[in-house]
Order: sequence, then C-alpha cells, then structure tokens
Amino acid sequence: MGYKVGIVGATGAVGQELIGLLERRQFPLSELKLFASSRSAGKQIEALGQTITVEEATKTCFNGLDFVIFSASGTLAKELCPAAAAAGAVAIDNSSAFRMDPNVPLVVPEINPEAAKANNGIIANPNCTTAITLMAVHPLHQRFGLKRMFTSTYQAVSGSGVAAMAELETQMGELSRGEPTTVEAYPYQIALNALPHVDSFLENGYTKEEMKMVNESRKIMGLPDLISSCTCVRIPVMRSHSVSVNAEFEDAVSIEAARAAIEAAPGIDLVDDPANGKYPMPLDFAGRENCGVGRIRKDLGYDNGLAFWVAGDQLWKGAALNAVQIAECLCK
Repeated sequence: MGYKVGIVGATGAVGQELIGLLERRQFPLSELKLFASSRSAGKQIEALGQTITVEEATKTCFNGLDFVIFSASGTLAKELCPAAAAAGAVAIDNSSAFRMDPNVPLVVPEINPEAAKANNGIIANPNCTTAITLMAVHPLHQRFGLKRMFTSTYQAVSGSGVAAMAELETQMGELSRGEPTTVEAYPYQIALNALPHVDSFLENGYTKEEMKMVNESRKIMGLPDLISSCTCVRIPVMRSHSVSVNAEFEDAVSIEAARAAIEAAPGIDLVDDPANGKYPMPLDFAGRENCGVGRIRKDLGYDNGLAFWVAGDQLWKGAALNAVQIAECLCK
C-alpha cells in the first residue's frame, strides 16, 4: 500500500532533508506533495525521480493526504495542523506549537511509539536536543531508573537555519583574511566562539531551548517529576549537536551494565574507547541515522550516577528523521 504524503516547508533545510529521507528509507509513497509559503510557491524541486512543483500551503490544500509533515514556524503550524487533521491526514509537526499540549502526543519512536498511535490527528516532534539526548538517556533509565538529569548542549549552527550556516562560512573566510566579521544571524560572532544563548531568555533566567529539554523530557519518558536542568550553547560546528549529560539513578549503576544497555538499544551506537581516542563527535554523526554515546563513566557527584556524552545529527534524528519514523510507526 502506498501513502500520500505532504511536506509543509519543503524548501527549507529540514524540508529538504525530509524529501531525501523518504527516498533513502524507501517510505511506501504513492504520492508526494510539497508546500511552502506564497514566496516559494511555483518553485520546482527534483525529488524521487520526478519534478514536483511547490504549492502554497493553505487550509484547503491537504485533501486526500495520509500524512502531512510540517517543517514550518510554530505560528503556521498552529494554523494549518488542525486543517490537515480535519482533512483526514495525520499532521506531524516539527515546531514547538503542540509539544506541551496534553492532547497531543510528543513522540520519539524508539521510546514511546505507543503514544503515536493514540493521536487525534496531530503528533508533535520533540526539540532536536531533547530527542538526541533521550536516545542515550532512555535505555539507561530503563535499566537503572532515572532520578535526575543535568545537561549541557553544544549546538551546531545548522539548528538556526541556512543563513546561520552561511554566516559561519563567511566569518571563517573573513577571519582568515584579517577582515572584520559580518554579524547578522547571532548577537555576536559565532566563528571561533561559543554563545551560551540559544533561543530567547525567560524570566527564570533560562532560555526557551533549555526549558524545552526540561519539559519535553518529562513528557516523552512519562516522568512528570523528573528533576532536570540544562544549559544550551551554540558552537561553530556546521552540523550535529552534542550533549554532556550527568544523570542520577534510583538503582546502583555499573559501567558494564550501562554499556550493555546502550548496545542493546535501537538508534544509538556505543562509541566508548577513550583510551584509543574513540568517542562520538559531530563530524562523525553528521548524516548518520543513529546517535552516538561515549565517555561513559561514574559520576563523581552521585552514588548512583553516570556521566556521558551524546552526539547526533539534529537535522535528522533531531527533526526530519524522527518525523519520518513517526509516520513509519503508524504505517506498521
């Protein structure tokens, strides 16, 4: 059986990754429709061996589709996801618009696939850093019982879009020539720098991105009382996010059992041989479906604690890949 799929935001970075992943994973498509803003309507995109004309995304464009994957702003998703659901499609939304809605499941298929099947026409895709982090945390939670979690993220510029990627390249060239740097995408120069500022600041001193990690982790793993804190940092890496995790568990931990839990889990690779210089790095996990975890060690601050490092492609597992996997889950 083939499914009719639409992509809203098809001309953006994640939209392009969605198109490639549908083909790469041989999703059972019978038709693919591409949507974007009125500015991009009419553009032609080569996909799946054919030329597809991009249509304007409106409330009336979703008839006959089985899935509509949104890679658009939260404002547009708020407006159009209900329209897609009303037309009989399942809307899979990459924005933050519906993530904390109690009536909308927030899904990582390796963790809570049953939640996807209990949808009312809309399914939320988690924040990129949350998804990548939980790919490593959840197998350890299943083995030891997660009690609290503290994270620091090291986020690639592609998480901010094409303009930020171009600006990093531009700044590196300007610095090599001894020229002043062009600063537009971020508040400060990102090349050769680290910005502890991802998304806007809230009254509690945390950013929206940091609170997404806290709140979304609780919802996805079904741990409403999980103690958690996060600091998010933008670094001059083009693609793939990395996360440092310090976690405390209910049960006694061991490095051997932790490694075994990771090795047995889907979607995550164990890369943990620091003595021989082997640990997950952004360069290694760009364009890879699995995330990587390494540097697993006893946390010196907890009796039952582990410290570890995670890396994953935020355009894939943090966005496009996870959305495609949600659709695959429903196909099954």
